[in-house]
Amino acid sequence: MARAAFQLAMSSARITADVVEVQEFPDVAQRYQVRGVPMTLVNEGAPIMGNVGGAKLLLAVLDAGGVAMIAPPTGGEPSS
Repeated sequence: MARAAFQLAMSSARITADVVEVQEFPDVAQRYQVRGVPMTLVNEGAPIMGNVGGAKLLLAVLDAGGVAMIAPPTGGEPSS
């Protein structure tokens, strides 16, 4: 998750990423009620638990930025 977060941050000046070692900063872990790692927060939103991959992180970042994602149609032929 950290790698994906930093890749997003490097791709846009509007995104920043921080990684916190909760063993060294227990006050931060307590503040964010960390119960397991990795735990990812985007703009103080709902935590993303576990190593879920970059796609889910990207969707969370886009959602936090107010970007609505529309899923592409699945299967079938395009309509004319």
